[in-house]
Amino acid sequence: MPALARRSRQQDSLYWPGFVDAMATLLLVIIFLLSIFMIVQFLLARDISGQDTVLGRLRSQIAGLSELLALEKSNTAELESTLAGLTDSLTDSDAEIVRLQGLIESERGEASAAGGRISALEGELDEERVIRDQALAQVELLNQQISALRRQLAALQEALDSSEASEEQNQAQIADLGRRLNAALAQRVQQLARYRSEFFGKLREVLSERSDIEIVGDRFVFQAEVFFAKGEATLNEQGQGELTQLALALLELESIIPPEINWVLRVDGHTDSDPIRTAPFPSNWELSTARAISVVRFLMSNQVPPTRVVAAGFAEFQPLDPSDTEDAKRRNRRIELKLTER
Repeated sequence: MPALARRSRQQDSLYWPGFVDAMATLLLVIIFLLSIFMIVQFLLARDISGQDTVLGRLRSQIAGLSELLALEKSNTAELESTLAGLTDSLTDSDAEIVRLQGLIESERGEASAAGGRISALEGELDEERVIRDQALAQVELLNQQISALRRQLAALQEALDSSEASEEQNQAQIADLGRRLNAALAQRVQQLARYRSEFFGKLREVLSERSDIEIVGDRFVFQAEVFFAKGEATLNEQGQGELTQLALALLELESIIPPEINWVLRVDGHTDSDPIRTAPFPSNWELSTARAISVVRFLMSNQVPPTRVVAAGFAEFQPLDPSDTEDAKRRNRRIELKLTER
C-alpha cells in the first residue's frame, strides 16, 4: 500500500505542470485576442472621426494652396528681377570685354613701346572673363530655379483650379436644388390657389348672395348672428343649415384636390369689444374659441375629416372695423373661413 500511494503521488506531480502550462497558454491566447480587439477598435474610431473633418481639411488645403501660390509667384518675380540684373551685368561685361579687346588691338600696333600695358590689359580681360563665367553660371542656376518654380506654380494652379471647379460644381448643384424647390413650392401655391378659387365659387353657389356673408381677401366672413345668439356658442338651426351645405362643398373639394396638397379649412372665431364674464365664458377668448370649435365639430359630424379642419379664437383683437359704433361691433362679431395649407 505505501508503494501504491507513492506511485499515485508521482503521477499527480507529473500531471500538475502540464495543467499549469496549458492554463498559461490559454491565458496568453486570451490576452492576445483582447489586444487585437482593442487595436481594431482604436483604428475604427480613428477612421470614423477622420471622416468628419474631410470637408474642413479640403477647405484648409484650398486656402493653403492659395497662400502658397501667392508666395511662389512673389519668389518667381524676385528671381526674374535678379535674373534681369545679372543679364544687364553680363551685357556690361561683354561690352567691357569688347572695349578691352579693342584697346589690346590698338596697343599691339605699338607693342615695342607698350608691352607692359598689353599684359595689364590681358589681366583685366581675364578677370572680366572670370566675372562673365560666374555671371553665366548664376544665370543658368537662376534659370533652373525659375523652371522649377514655374512647374510648382503650374501644379499649384492645377490643384487650385480643381478645388475651385469642385466648389463651383457644389454651388451649381445647390442653386439647382434651390430652383427646383422654389418651382415646386410655386406650383403647390398655384394649385392651392386654384382649388381655393373653386372652393370660393362653390360656396357662392351654395350660400347665394346673402348680405350677412362677405368676402374679405382670401376669407369668407359670416356674421356671428348667422350661427349663434349673442353671448352664446351653441349653433342655431339656421347656422346648422348653412354649415351642412358647407360640409358638402368641402367633401366635394376633398375628392378633387391631390393628396400631396395638405390643405385645411381654418375656422376663426371673433367677438366685438364688449367684455363677457359668464360662467361658461370668463372672457371673449373663451367665447370666440368655443364658437370656432362648435363650427368645427358640426362639420366633423357631417363627415368632414378632422384632419381637414382647425379652430382658432381671436377674441376682440382682430377687428374688421376698429370704431366703437354698434354697426362696427356687429361686423366684428363674426366667423371666418379660410382655405389654407397646413
